[in-house]
Amino acid sequence: MNLADIRTDCKYFKGDIPCKPNKEDDVTCVDEKNNLCKHFVKSETKILIVKLGAIGDVIRTTPLIKPLKEKYPNSKIYWITQTPSVIPKEVDVVLNYDFASVIFLQNIKFDFAINLDKDKEACAIFNTINADIKKGFVLKNGLTYPADNDAVHKFSTGIFDNLNKINTKHYLEEIFEICGLKYSGEKYVLSSFEECGEKWDLDKTKKIVGFNTGCGGRWSSRLWKTENWIKLAEELMKAGYEVVLLGGQAEDAKNKEIAKLTNAKYFGYFNLEKFINLVNNCNLVVTSVTMAMHITLALNKKIVLFNNIFNKYEFELFGLGQIVEPEKECKCFYSGKCKNSEYFCMDTIKPEKVFSIIEKLLK
Repeated sequence: MNLADIRTDCKYFKGDIPCKPNKEDDVTCVDEKNNLCKHFVKSETKILIVKLGAIGDVIRTTPLIKPLKEKYPNSKIYWITQTPSVIPKEVDVVLNYDFASVIFLQNIKFDFAINLDKDKEACAIFNTINADIKKGFVLKNGLTYPADNDAVHKFSTGIFDNLNKINTKHYLEEIFEICGLKYSGEKYVLSSFEECGEKWDLDKTKKIVGFNTGCGGRWSSRLWKTENWIKLAEELMKAGYEVVLLGGQAEDAKNKEIAKLTNAKYFGYFNLEKFINLVNNCNLVVTSVTMAMHITLALNKKIVLFNNIFNKYEFELFGLGQIVEPEKECKCFYSGKCKNSEYFCMDTIKPEKVFSIIEKLLK
């Protein structure tokens, strides 16, 4: 084959290994009669998404894929992240965040590049990317800064608490705005990882309620006390529900205690993919604002969301659930630890109220 016959401008072309059409149909770019491969799709637009972490933030960025594909139908989308396993198959090139991937991206000319992380390392990487249009956040004089006016709103609410408190745009509206797109109800995209699951010992004749009992090490101000989880589990099981406890290593001891005292199901803690599959076996999940929230929504499950320190308007629940906030004012806006000496606001969320909301959502 002549070098001139190799279509490096095809969306499927890889350069170092056979493309998918070659593997599946034994075709080349042109046949012996010089006819172009029937699978050829000219890659006209190269798009880069920089969203390194955290996992929940990566998942809630996936709604961008559909409108990007619609706006740029012959595009090739690259995504660099710390959690490549949760990136949907619609993304053409998924790269794990490491030195090799950064070097690789620095040697590509992109038409459109997006950085939605305000962390300095993500912004520094973004500065080194060659792209005609850059959206999101860059590094300026060693500090995070908007790439253009479309990112000013999100930038401002991130650095001024008083502006954040009065913001009424949810996260998806904000990131679509940053990208110059209009949000139209696009949902998260996430695999249920059936191949990573197991035959969970769950009674599928009952409605299954998952308790994500932790809140991440950084945000102890969001913790709901163990006795509240115990009381809620008892009420649910008495009413005929199956309760399964969810969490990571940090919640292991707590979940074992709850399981012992209530007979709720606890299977242990798992890697991300297996955890996602377990959540997919629930009908509803009760959680604070965590990675589990985004996984639950991405899997189209019902949700009861505890929120005390964030602006509730930030969260789009897609009609799948209800946000529950303390009866008393939380005085710890965006604070990892409770600063209020008078009371702990999460104590004013009562199990009886949560039980009533679960009943309503599942019936």
